[in-house]
Amino acid sequence: MRSLLVITLVSSAMFGVVLSKPQQGGAQQGGRSPYYNPADRQATILRYDNVNNGDGTYNYAYETSNGIAAEEQGFLKNPGTNNEIQTARGSYQYYGPEGQLYRIVYTADENGFQAQGDHLPTPPPIPPEIQKSLDIIYANARSQVAQAGRPGQQRPQGYFSPPANK
Repeated sequence: MRSLLVITLVSSAMFGVVLSKPQQGGAQQGGRSPYYNPADRQATILRYDNVNNGDGTYNYAYETSNGIAAEEQGFLKNPGTNNEIQTARGSYQYYGPEGQLYRIVYTADENGFQAQGDHLPTPPPIPPEIQKSLDIIYANARSQVAQAGRPGQQRPQGYFSPPANK
């Protein structure tokens, strides 16, 4: 029983080693990743700036000879309050394997990470008929809310009013 346990453990360990071996690219890449660019190996840093003021404000920027570049500025919204929010705005760019330049501009704040780039997918526009229906629904909802606040007006259907204390 003990030898079976040892064999199982050794087999599992060897299986894990085999699975963790780095995978090689296909023959068409000469064993390299399809994203490998020989120019990257000789890339040099053309620019590097890094300032951290220690108060939540900072900025950095770098650029390399192979076209990779990034920059970011950080600051605090509502500093010194209970609603203090670290915020960052920046961009980065690089060349894809087909030679196309990819550029991302982003903001990171209380609303999360929001990226924009020409290559990023965007939702299709709302068809005009559906947008018109949504506009009517929202206009009616605003009207009902406004009427609910006026004395002597009938409350909208489904409006809940708590019982008055006597």
